[in-house]
Amino acid sequence: MRPEHLDLFRQPGTPAVHPSGAWAVVAIAQPDTDSDSYRSALWRLELTGGALRPFTYGPGDSEPVFSPDGRWLAFVRAAQGEKPQLALLPSDGGAPLVLTAHPNGVSGRPVFSPDSSRLAYTARVPEEGRYGTADGVGSEAEAPRHITRLTYRMDGAGFYGDRPQHVFVADVPAAGNPLLDPLADPPAREFERNGGPGRNDEPGRNDEPGRNDEPGRNDEPGRNDEPGRNDGPERNGEAERNKGVERSSDPLGVPGIVVTQVTSDPVDHRAPVWTPDGSAVLVVRARPDAIAGDLVLHRVQPHSAGTVLDVETLVPGAAAFGPDGELWLLLTDQGPDRIDFVGRSPALYRARFDGSALTGLERLTDPATQTLAGVLEPVSGGVLLVGVDRGTGPVLRWRDGDLSVALDGAVDASAVAAVGTDGAALVTASGVNSVGDLWLLPADGRDPRQLTDLSARLRAEAGVFEPIALETTAKDGYPVHGWVALPPAPGPHPVLLLIHGGPAAQYSPTFFDEVQTYAQAGYAVVFCNPRGSLGYGEEHARAIIGGFGDRDAADILAFLDAALAEHPQLDADRVGVLGGSYGGYMAAWLTTRTDQFAAAIVERGFLDPVSFVGSADIGWFFPHAYLGTDPAQIAAQSPMAHVDRVRTPTLVIHSEQDWRCPVEQGQRWFTELRLRDVEAELLLFPGEGHELSRSGRPKHRVARFEHILRWWERHLPVG
Repeated sequence: MRPEHLDLFRQPGTPAVHPSGAWAVVAIAQPDTDSDSYRSALWRLELTGGALRPFTYGPGDSEPVFSPDGRWLAFVRAAQGEKPQLALLPSDGGAPLVLTAHPNGVSGRPVFSPDSSRLAYTARVPEEGRYGTADGVGSEAEAPRHITRLTYRMDGAGFYGDRPQHVFVADVPAAGNPLLDPLADPPAREFERNGGPGRNDEPGRNDEPGRNDEPGRNDEPGRNDEPGRNDGPERNGEAERNKGVERSSDPLGVPGIVVTQVTSDPVDHRAPVWTPDGSAVLVVRARPDAIAGDLVLHRVQPHSAGTVLDVETLVPGAAAFGPDGELWLLLTDQGPDRIDFVGRSPALYRARFDGSALTGLERLTDPATQTLAGVLEPVSGGVLLVGVDRGTGPVLRWRDGDLSVALDGAVDASAVAAVGTDGAALVTASGVNSVGDLWLLPADGRDPRQLTDLSARLRAEAGVFEPIALETTAKDGYPVHGWVALPPAPGPHPVLLLIHGGPAAQYSPTFFDEVQTYAQAGYAVVFCNPRGSLGYGEEHARAIIGGFGDRDAADILAFLDAALAEHPQLDADRVGVLGGSYGGYMAAWLTTRTDQFAAAIVERGFLDPVSFVGSADIGWFFPHAYLGTDPAQIAAQSPMAHVDRVRTPTLVIHSEQDWRCPVEQGQRWFTELRLRDVEAELLLFPGEGHELSRSGRPKHRVARFEHILRWWERHLPVG
């Protein structure tokens, strides 16, 4: 892969399966460097043979979901130059109806009520006078922010304490609604918003397959590699007016649509789930100055009071009602204060819901040995989950008291959707040769079938390098697992030691643009999952508490030595090191320990735990949890405290709007190196946050790769 091949990525999102079980709709996204944007459209997928055809033409359609009666498909539509809004499309064809008009857009995946008559979703509500609520007042002229909480901003979202995210419910148009009456005068705003006559995006107009190789999630390893987990405000979750029930004349709903604001506490709310009778929703409500929230019951009424449901001291994650009415939950034990988050995995729980409270809460999996992601999909007789296991993301099935594997191998699943009522499912997953594809899992768990091949052009035009697994032991005898990607030439190859972020993340042998680009350029890429990573049990993930740069560094260097010994075509005298976030920390840390590297790249690094507290969005809890609170102990684990030892030429890469690892971390590392006459360069990306390498502007992602390859060509020429 070369940097320009980014345009060939075709990445599917979470599919929506029609209640008939015969077909599904999935959003397929792709980077477009010409427009410097990401385009996303909905595609219809036949589950019998895997045929794809256009369902909408975007350019910003995502998050599809079918109504239980199969009549409607709801989705989020972001028209060109506009904020995302909730849209509705007849499942048998027609033009989409945009239902909402939130000034700053909606966020998250909508959810239909059990009777298909309403849609729950989330959107942000700003303080009056902010975020465009006052005519003629731009952001530079707003009143000062009076901040009294630690939880007030988030990387990718910006300030959110003054625009909390709330749950809204919009009515689905029913018989008699003027939007569905051909004799009624079309409401002007709705007519304009939906494109007027002739908008050619309904199914059946130009529904030939077209370019059936669309884009998808960039779920390469390290997607969540920032310190802490970004489960706060969504990246595009914006604001709207706090008005309660909004009728057709109000700006929140288009003419003919009633919108109800359900929640009102001045904190974030997310992940609404309808109760089986459709009278209420379960919502995860954030707590001020806390990293964990509460599971709250809200009646679907304007500004209803929330009732906190008793899940003991556990941290709520995903929740879903099964076909038999049982409630499945992912809950995490973070101790009585709900702040012991390092390496903690959610566990699967089951409970009954009596209409107002939970009873019979029962844990079904062991979080110490079974790491789970945040995916939960009830099916007949049980539930499907996504695991985190030795660099892979298998699909797991809990049924009849047993946890089994439904899809494994070198795959990294990101989404699961039930098919019909017999326990079958449709899965979105990446693989060794795929950025993302859709798999059909039969109800009996046998012979999963890959339905799509969305990376066919990528493989044909860019080629794919398959990493080779390797396992070794550190000096203390601890096993270390990882991979080596080799260029096609015989060598000797210069070597890049690549280190993931997190540290609670994992590298995977599935398609990763970093590995593919460096191997194509002629570098052998060495990457592993040292202690601190996910996927090897809770003890493995927690082994570096109070010891950043100790056991983890030892594991990484031991793995590098083993790779050099196992593959003689690797040039042991020409090795570079690079990584982002925690990986940036480790790349910098290793250059304070050894001069063995020809050069280094320190990207979006966690470099000074002292200044990180107060400057980073997670600074108030992350460094103390991992490094401790004793100043001497913190200094012993801080790259900045030992920067005087560095002699390695270093390229520092950072984003100007990174609030996870603030830009001052990279700027200070660059400055300290230059003041000591160490060769150093600083590459700053305007308008980008911590997620630049995964979801930044396409042109910035291409430029980043070009600068990285330029740096290595200077210090580690391939020859």
